[in-house]
Amino acid sequence: MSSKILIIGACGQIGSELTTRLRSIYGNDNVIASDINYNNLDVVNSGIFEIVDAQDYGSIKICVEKYQIDTIYLMAAMLSATGEKYPMKAWDLNMDSLFHVLNLAKDGFIKRVFWPSSIAVFGPTTPKVNTPQHTIMEPSTVYGITKQVGERWCEYYFNKYGVDVRSIRYPGIISWKTLPGGGTTDYAVDIYHKALADGTYECFLSEETELPMMFMDDAINATVDLMQADAEKLTIRSSYNVAAISFTPAVLAEEIKKHLPDFSISYNPDFRQAIADSWPKSIDDSIARSDWNWSHSFDMSKMTEEMLTNLAKIQSEKDAN
Repeated sequence: MSSKILIIGACGQIGSELTTRLRSIYGNDNVIASDINYNNLDVVNSGIFEIVDAQDYGSIKICVEKYQIDTIYLMAAMLSATGEKYPMKAWDLNMDSLFHVLNLAKDGFIKRVFWPSSIAVFGPTTPKVNTPQHTIMEPSTVYGITKQVGERWCEYYFNKYGVDVRSIRYPGIISWKTLPGGGTTDYAVDIYHKALADGTYECFLSEETELPMMFMDDAINATVDLMQADAEKLTIRSSYNVAAISFTPAVLAEEIKKHLPDFSISYNPDFRQAIADSWPKSIDDSIARSDWNWSHSFDMSKMTEEMLTNLAKIQSEKDAN
């Protein structure tokens, strides 16, 4: 019997591309996409779609029972920059949704959970270079606090109730398919759009702000690989460090100039600078590479080529219509 999967938050940046990948692996009818509204028609129209409120236990449970779901990917969350504007909303959404899914697993309604954590769990006292798997975590944002607390609860539910919960600490995710969703690393997506459309970009972080990043294809591969790994091989039940590339806005701008020589960048740091300053510059993900053979495929050069090629294609199609 094939796995029956529910993706909560399927219309978001990662959720939308994860939906596509999982449907290609498990079949359209076995992957149920859900979100609180219909704001991504590609996801809504590409297979079974349900309106599910991640903060409503009953809403999730009804969908689980309707489709006999055994695995949930909980991708709904309020991200770092947006969370700082609405701290209590971020806390409620990020924590309530996790408890609902963990409790469904604890009570035997589902068998497996994927829940994403983030480099936001780290704080200003964390070692910034090659941040270890186990280290000081004193997050300074509401988003980071919810992710740190969530990691502790995931490990607790695994140890106490045997819940098969798996997690990745995502770095900044870069994709050409969806627009930025309110994160501090979103400049690294927006910069490509502005480079093509305007030839210039004003960055909300300083030029020397180095952060861990990852191309979306690698993030999706990491997620799928972890969920397909043998449970016995997994030594981390809080959340795995994963890494790919680290760079500054200035270095990324230089890479873009190789393709668009007239591109220019300016810097006007805002409140997101303080968030970025509290995060690592690079991540040690040796445990993930050892436990489930994680490896990334995209360096900055390959990623930039992919971003600019696909965004230019989308723009020319729009212009043709």
